[in-house]
Amino acid sequence: MYDVAIIGAGIVGGSIFRELTKYNSKVVIIDKEKDVAMGTSKANSAIVHSGYDPEAGTLMAKYNVEGSKMFPKLCKDLSVPFKQNGSLIIAFDDEDLKTVEELYNNGVRNGVEGLRILDREEVLKMEPNLKGEVKGALYAPTGGIVGAYELTIAIIENGIDNGGEIRLGSEVKSIDKKDDVFKVELSSGEVIEAKRVINAAGVYADKIHNMICDEAFTIHPRKGEYFILDKNQGDLVTRTIFQCPTKMGKGVLVTPTVHGNLLVGPDSTDGENKEDLSTESSQLDFIKETSLKTTDKVNFRESIRNFAGLRAISDRKDFIVEEAKDVKGFIDVAGIKSPGLTSAPAIAVDVVEMIKGSGLNLEENKNFDGTRKQIHFIDLSPEEKAKLIKEDSRYGRIICRCENITEGEIVDSINRTLGARTVDGVKRRCRPGCGRCQGGFCGPRVQEIIARELKMPMEDVMLDKENSYILTGETK
Repeated sequence: MYDVAIIGAGIVGGSIFRELTKYNSKVVIIDKEKDVAMGTSKANSAIVHSGYDPEAGTLMAKYNVEGSKMFPKLCKDLSVPFKQNGSLIIAFDDEDLKTVEELYNNGVRNGVEGLRILDREEVLKMEPNLKGEVKGALYAPTGGIVGAYELTIAIIENGIDNGGEIRLGSEVKSIDKKDDVFKVELSSGEVIEAKRVINAAGVYADKIHNMICDEAFTIHPRKGEYFILDKNQGDLVTRTIFQCPTKMGKGVLVTPTVHGNLLVGPDSTDGENKEDLSTESSQLDFIKETSLKTTDKVNFRESIRNFAGLRAISDRKDFIVEEAKDVKGFIDVAGIKSPGLTSAPAIAVDVVEMIKGSGLNLEENKNFDGTRKQIHFIDLSPEEKAKLIKEDSRYGRIICRCENITEGEIVDSINRTLGARTVDGVKRRCRPGCGRCQGGFCGPRVQEIIARELKMPMEDVMLDKENSYILTGETK
């Protein structure tokens, strides 16, 4: 019997999971995929928003500002890459300048610190590669960039290290409640019994809700497509550059990534297919053309990858964080669109308070350790590198030359608590294949290392999802 079962192993479900392990609760997190961070948490802008945009008084505003303040310590504790690079919302005409002023006033109401409205000269001094037509901007110094899927992996791994349990490759088939106990049937055949259930299922949150509750909201996917450009484009801008937002979202941004690349996107298209991660040339062309308004210095011939992500858009204007009216003990955390990544740690704190308020006794876990260590070899000093190689020679063998990832880091990513089991699982944990060649050279070596460490045939090593086999056998 679990105290709490969490459905959805993304950044929101993972944050709640880790927060619950601060208490002596028996908690399990469940996901239909073979790894964590496989939905929206894998494919997004990886921006830590300051909180000037959400309407004052909403949950989005509250959690955005609170969550943003938690990121520096959280990422440091979990060895996750994070940089508080600041953001600019740029204006090109008088109408935009009115929007910038409104965002400033809204941000002040939300409690965002350090906001300033800049004139044209100040903006171009900060970011000389922006178009000269810019008339001003809102500067938000607390904005940041983060490794989004690295953070999700780290949070859930830390939760497991503190006593939480996980079920992957386990789609929820049904939910029932009898005598104040939930029974969650999984595709594996296992039935999880829990006193409370948290629905953090992203684009499928309405489906999960409707398994046991009366319909209360709907979720549809909003797709956004992106360009990732090579690191030779990464210093084009220093801060995250937004155009003024529209009703469809924050628009096409141009930003450095925390790893030194340049990210351009997303567009915004509504649909019904909750698995559609395709990219389309027409939408990518739209992103290119729209970004030209921000800067004409992006060399899109240096694009190394395109990808798409889905945002969970509900039929409400705000985040849904509430206990179901008709099923006590069932808590929905749904419709968590942008700024969901930023808000997740703060949402988790509130959800745990809701669980306490529901009558579940939670005692402090005095053995909780909120820190996690992971070696990022490229960030070490020459002396630290030499010492590490002396201790373990595998850190002296570079496997991914684009990203300077060592064999030692890859082995560690496989053998950790929440170890990688696929090529892309390794990629998400320590970045081999994220560089210019996109795994063209290091991919086979990563496969060999996975097969060796897990004592499995190379033919059984998958790229990522179920049945994504790479090899069929030897040719010679």
